[in-house]
Amino acid sequence: MGGCEGSRWRLLDSEREETTSEPQAPLLEPQSAHWKNAVGFWLLGLCNNFSYVVMLSAAHDILRQERASGNQSHAVLLADILPTLIIKLLAPLGLHLLPYSPRVLVSGVCSAGSFILVAFSHSVAISLCGVVLASISSGLGEVTFLSLTAFYPRAVISWWSSGTGGAGLLGALSYLGLTQAGLSPQHTLLSMLGIPALLLASYFLLLTSPEPQDPGGEDEAETAARQPLIGSETSESKPGSSWNLSLQERWMVFKGLLCYIVPLVLVYFAEYFINQGLFELLFFRNTSLSHAQQYRWYQMLYQAGVFASRSSLRCFHIRFIWVLALLQCLNLAFLLADVLLTFLPSIYIVFLIILYEGLLGGAAYVNTFHNIALETSDQHREFAMAAACISDTLGISLSGVLALPLHDFLCQLP
Repeated sequence: MGGCEGSRWRLLDSEREETTSEPQAPLLEPQSAHWKNAVGFWLLGLCNNFSYVVMLSAAHDILRQERASGNQSHAVLLADILPTLIIKLLAPLGLHLLPYSPRVLVSGVCSAGSFILVAFSHSVAISLCGVVLASISSGLGEVTFLSLTAFYPRAVISWWSSGTGGAGLLGALSYLGLTQAGLSPQHTLLSMLGIPALLLASYFLLLTSPEPQDPGGEDEAETAARQPLIGSETSESKPGSSWNLSLQERWMVFKGLLCYIVPLVLVYFAEYFINQGLFELLFFRNTSLSHAQQYRWYQMLYQAGVFASRSSLRCFHIRFIWVLALLQCLNLAFLLADVLLTFLPSIYIVFLIILYEGLLGGAAYVNTFHNIALETSDQHREFAMAAACISDTLGISLSGVLALPLHDFLCQLP
């Protein structure tokens, strides 16, 4: 790594040694730097979630080979979500003690470790350890990279979100394609060890130095109007300066974020309640698709909707996330009613609803963080991004608590 690259990351990792500097005029981002950052954050989003999606699918396959019980399958879901939940709960309190570069290294090592553990697993316990490592990698990566967007033009939030959306679609397709082509789950995982390496290369070699930049373009007037809503502009921000906030300031910022956190929790609660509790029960006999094929189509259409909407920020912005939360809850109520009453005549109607479900979920995610970036001051933005990360994981966790028992209950109905 050249001297320029080394000094760039020393700037990030020595961020807490200096808290004041002379104000600088905003600088326009060169075109080459714009595309390096755009591609860099897209790849970071892709790699951060890609490893997680692929590894989790492989863990389910290996558990099936080992004839794991239903309780052990539920343990996979617990190992999947609990480490991420803990990391995101603790992130606003103490993650600042670890600078950015070591966090990224830990995330990449955990991702690679999850692949290797599950690939060579001969027991349920080892497979579950692989799931835990993947969860740590994904959760730590999301908190880290979303916090890092505070020091780049706001457009990188769109690129990061698009990459995470693409991970769900490309990860599932690549794993399915390689296993269908004849590779075992173990060899498929080992063939994907380049993904953690790509994540590290994107961070250390592709991203440019975070410098004062023009937020730019069409967002400038909107930012001027909305920025005072959460926090206030007091001084120029540097990486890590958000963590010098007092507890009172953090609580003030967190309260301001609730208008986005609560709706996003509801969106993900309804979304994953559908995915975990209802997908397998939405079975149509008047089609040539088998039960397993129907379930795979549901998953694929959902991921396609998420990818499309997480990539849509350059086309339109949505400020009122409560609207998306309400629509997603209506989706849940409608599909739950169909599971109980079986009134939908065709699977293609369900296909459209599930695509729409993914569109709502992806739009809620990208617009939530875009709105937070617009409405927080520079001093508070890094902390606000880290604090808001809990929303999706909390919604998924709450849905798992309720959806899995409901699924088992509905399966027992005549």
